[in-house]
Amino acid sequence: MTGIVPTMHVSAPRDGARLKELLREAIDINDAPSMVRFPKGAVQEDIPAFERRDGIDVLYRGESADVLLISVGAMAAIAVEAASSAYREGVGVTVIDPRWVKPLPQSLVRMAERYKSVVVLEDGIRHGGLGSSISEMFRDAGVLIPLHSIGVPLEFIEHSKRGEILSDIGITAQNIARSVVEWSSSLKEEMQFPSDENADRKQPR
Repeated sequence: MTGIVPTMHVSAPRDGARLKELLREAIDINDAPSMVRFPKGAVQEDIPAFERRDGIDVLYRGESADVLLISVGAMAAIAVEAASSAYREGVGVTVIDPRWVKPLPQSLVRMAERYKSVVVLEDGIRHGGLGSSISEMFRDAGVLIPLHSIGVPLEFIEHSKRGEILSDIGITAQNIARSVVEWSSSLKEEMQFPSDENADRKQPR
């Protein structure tokens, strides 16, 4: 719903430290409405960033530029764990936290161009979520890069605790890592296929 409010600023803190930080930043905005999105339940342990680039926090650096995993809000811990699991399967995943999800930082485009694919881990409903906004941003910038989005399906969900709901709908570090590895493997096969096909054509008869 916040996406239809013009000039609205929306932040999504990943932990208690960022909640305090982003609340201060929101208060400093005096020319537009602002909102802080933070889930119910226990506050997660603080996840420090390796570095901050143009307002975007880098939480985990992949060994190779295979996948850029954009984690929204409190999904950070799961994202980092998934990236670590994917590394053991030979897929390099860098995890970033944009902190502000509206408006999206334009530096996301420059960061994404360095990677083979992008995965958005939504802290909410997948349909019409942040992944859609990022995809539109990439198209407007002329960036053609595979993008996948993971989030809550658009359906009625039985009331329960946050962790139980995420587990029930399959949003776990293990499942995310498996999906990321599968998507990365499929992309590599697609990129290799034309080369293999050309190589076959050049073989002498």
